Amino acid sequence: MPTAIGPSRPPRSAVVVGAGMVGLATAWSLLNHGVEVTVVERRHPAAGASWGNAGWLSPALTLPLPEPAALRYGLRSLLSPESPVYIPPRPDPRLARFLLTFTRNCAPRRWRVLAATFATLGRQALDAYDTLAADGVAEPTRPAEPCLIAFRTAAERAAMIEELEQARAAGFTIAYEPVDGDRARALEPALGDAIGAAVELHGQRYLNPGNFVRALADAVRERGGEILERTEVSGIRDLGRGVAVTTSGGQLHADVAVVATGAWLDALVRPFGVRVPVQAGRGYSFSVPAEGAPTRPTYLAAQKVVCTPLGEGRVRVAGMMELAPAERPVDPRRIRAIIAAARPLLRGIDWAARTDTWVGARPCTPDGLPLIGPTGSPRVYVNGGHGMWGVALGPLSGRLLAEAIATGTSPAELAPLHPLR
Repeated sequence: MPTAIGPSRPPRSAVVVGAGMVGLATAWSLLNHGVEVTVVERRHPAAGASWGNAGWLSPALTLPLPEPAALRYGLRSLLSPESPVYIPPRPDPRLARFLLTFTRNCAPRRWRVLAATFATLGRQALDAYDTLAADGVAEPTRPAEPCLIAFRTAAERAAMIEELEQARAAGFTIAYEPVDGDRARALEPALGDAIGAAVELHGQRYLNPGNFVRALADAVRERGGEILERTEVSGIRDLGRGVAVTTSGGQLHADVAVVATGAWLDALVRPFGVRVPVQAGRGYSFSVPAEGAPTRPTYLAAQKVVCTPLGEGRVRVAGMMELAPAERPVDPRRIRAIIAAARPLLRGIDWAARTDTWVGARPCTPDGLPLIGPTGSPRVYVNGGHGMWGVALGPLSGRLLAEAIATGTSPAELAPLHPLR
């Protein structure tokens, strides 16, 4: 059931820190509730993980990051820069604690509990995008009918089918069918002869994430919201009747503040009692010319490589997970690892013509659940920690949190996502 939160009177103004998908969706929804909004962004809208990700809106695959299969990688593979999941060796007690808690959440029973929460969110995720479209966000989402999950062998595919069935048991609505390699190549000629099995996954969508977040920023401005670009936030103070947000351009005052800074959440929210750590899980991507590349969303699951047509003559190739500091530069070995993994399975791609090489920090929590709701202060809120699912769940997260802030009553969906859990 909904629970009462926050100040006794509805806020009239808010400062939202962060102009990625999550922050802008929160700002847009607050504006719909009649709240005056200022968004503060240290670079510009869509500058971080909201720009370079794969752009899949796939409720069927929006699953908890701590999964039993994660334990099968083993320490040796995690220390290899060619591995889909990589931890650069370094002394880091904070990361060690994060991994210990993460590992505990990989237990099958715990995964089922976490998955049930994601199932509840997933059933509303695409509707939240439809609401944005109906209310004037110009950039479209596109149906992926079907999207393909491709494998070398049927034995490789078995693990994915088991995962999909476990997700169904946890409450996910998933429509899929196993197909052979010939059927997969008929649907997607870019797949090579090494592909011997696939899954057709129905009911999913995709988008060009950079274009969409920029369109969302435009919609926020058109509704009267202000976006301050290239403005750093160094602290937030609860003044009792409102908040003061200290920025590189001076102080901002409002009734409430929302922190939506992705992998940089900790510094601003820890003073307000948020102890769930947020670890940067860095993903890599680049673009290749569309000619010869997949024409539909395609996932090489065993290799953890995703291909997404962006339009504009480009296809994004994305993958890998690297637990490393958010500001660390691109590791060229990770780009080479993506190409080495995908090249034998895809034909016709001009790998040498790649552009837009990117690494971005996805904000991961040790239980895989986002942090959405109030902090120890009734005037400071958090919306972050979505891991790989900030684009998939951002509009819904923004809608739910804005409802909680504007009405003082938290939707039931937010109960397991409380930042003070």
